[in-house]
Amino acid sequence: MQLRAEQLPQALARGLRPLYVIHGDEPLLAQEAADAVRAAARRSGCSERVVHTVQGAHFDWSGLLGETSALSLFADRRLVEIRIPGGKPGKEGSEALQRLVATLGDDTLILVLLPRLDRTQLASAWFTALDGAGASVRVDPIERPALPQWIAQRLAAQGLRVEDGEAGQRSLAFFADRIEGNLLAAHQEISKLALLHPGGTLGFEQIESAVLNVARYDVFKLGEAVLAGQVGRALRMLDGLCAEGEAAVLVHWTLAEDLRALRRVQAALRAGKPPPMALREARVWGQKERLLERLLPQLADAPLDALVADAHTVDGIVKGLRDPAWPADPWEALKRLMLQTVQALRPPGRGAARLALQPQ
Repeated sequence: MQLRAEQLPQALARGLRPLYVIHGDEPLLAQEAADAVRAAARRSGCSERVVHTVQGAHFDWSGLLGETSALSLFADRRLVEIRIPGGKPGKEGSEALQRLVATLGDDTLILVLLPRLDRTQLASAWFTALDGAGASVRVDPIERPALPQWIAQRLAAQGLRVEDGEAGQRSLAFFADRIEGNLLAAHQEISKLALLHPGGTLGFEQIESAVLNVARYDVFKLGEAVLAGQVGRALRMLDGLCAEGEAAVLVHWTLAEDLRALRRVQAALRAGKPPPMALREARVWGQKERLLERLLPQLADAPLDALVADAHTVDGIVKGLRDPAWPADPWEALKRLMLQTVQALRPPGRGAARLALQPQ
């Protein structure tokens, strides 16, 4: 049975299953889901907890199977945690996990902790066996549009709220900008606000003075911000990636790949292919596919050939070459390329003021 993280507490209240799998790459939410299972296990009488971490190719799977099948000497029931940080148990581990499922008993509760899994891993025999024997909980990151609501819910759990109306939305948006991509730090900031202002209504000034700038940005989310036309967010992300020491070459590759995909879609549309086929042939998937579907009316006249040529120039700059028409600093060149892309994809009539695109 597959569950979302927010469904887990209600599922646990209805009764414990013999096995739980938690997989995802959001540390805070994965930790909270695991803690919920551990708490439910204690309430059901699991007074002993054993942890196994699978590292390297020489993990003793036979020993794990022997331990899980043996009765506990010290407790009526016990919780056995199996942590697989790499997400790939290997051939021996795959077979062992399937045998484990076949020997589940009433005196042992199994909790398997995994990172984010790809489509192949989710369809594997070992994961299918685990999911069929209990419940799997997928933990997804909180995307930027959903962050303000998530923050408001977390504040409410601490007895806090923001002001009503536009002032409160502004406070939540500011909070979200400061903690994007770092929910562990967001949890700490919310706890700090609960200590500073217990049971009160928070104004913008209180949030601004208390919440640190702890955002952590994903280079692959930068392209989504550019395609969505979110200039302010894209600039913050670019500055944050630079401050975190991200490689300019990787940032450029991300932006250039998006431009090449846009050009492929444009060429397919001009050849008369329907939009779904054009997107599929350009290998555009997921969130970027949804963003590009909204951009299709602008693609017909967008100067994508010129943008791809500019991306080629910036490729040389991030690798140490100079171009007199472009900034010498790689990050300034990336910023200019990014802003030019946003400008080219901006819908007609949206925003009369042009972005500052001149070299600095």
